[in-house]
Amino acid sequence: MKLNLTSIALAIALFAPVSLFAQDQKTAAENPAHQELRQLRDGLLVAMNKGDIDGTLAFLGTNCVITWHNAEVSRGHDGVRNYFNRVMTGPNKIVESFHCDLKVDELTILYGDNMGICYGSSDEHFKLATGKDLDVKGRWSATVVKENGRWVIACMHASTNLFDNVMLDLAKKVAIIAGIICLVAGLVVGWLLGRCRKRAA
Repeated sequence: MKLNLTSIALAIALFAPVSLFAQDQKTAAENPAHQELRQLRDGLLVAMNKGDIDGTLAFLGTNCVITWHNAEVSRGHDGVRNYFNRVMTGPNKIVESFHCDLKVDELTILYGDNMGICYGSSDEHFKLATGKDLDVKGRWSATVVKENGRWVIACMHASTNLFDNVMLDLAKKVAIIAGIICLVAGLVVGWLLGRCRKRAA
C-alpha cells in the first residue's frame, strides 16, 4: 500500500508541471483578442453572405485595401462600395449572389495589442448574372488592426490557384466547344463546296 501511495505521489510530482505548462500554453494561446477576432470573422461573413454592403463596411478599416480575385484593388469604404455596386447591383452586374465559408489555418499572429496577420482557405459559391453557378476554392490573407477600440480589416487579399481553377476549366470547355463548332462548320462548308464543283462540272 505504501508503495502504491509513493508511486502516485511520484507520478503527481512528475506530471503536474507538464500539465500546468500545457495549461499555461493554452491560456497564452487564447489571448482575449482571438475571441474578438472570431467575432470579426463571423460578423463579416454574415454581412457578406447577405449581400449587406453597409454591414460589410462596418468590419473594414476606414483606409482598407482589398485585392479581389480578379486582381482589382479597392481602397477605402468608397472604393469597396463602388466595386460592390458595379459587380453585384449595377446595370452591368456580373454576380447575382455570393456565399462564402472561411477557414483559418491557425490563430491570428499578433503583433502587440493592435495588429495581427491571419490567413486561410475559402469555399466560395458565385451565382453569375448569366445564371451560371461557380464554385471556387480560394486562399486569403488579411491584416487586422484596432481602430477606435475594435478590430477591423486593414488589408485583405483573395486569390485562387492560377493553374487549377474554375475559370480556367470554363475557358477550356469553351475552347473545346468552339473547336467542335469550327470543325463541324468546316466539314459542312467543304461538303457544300464539293457539291457545287460537281454541279459545275
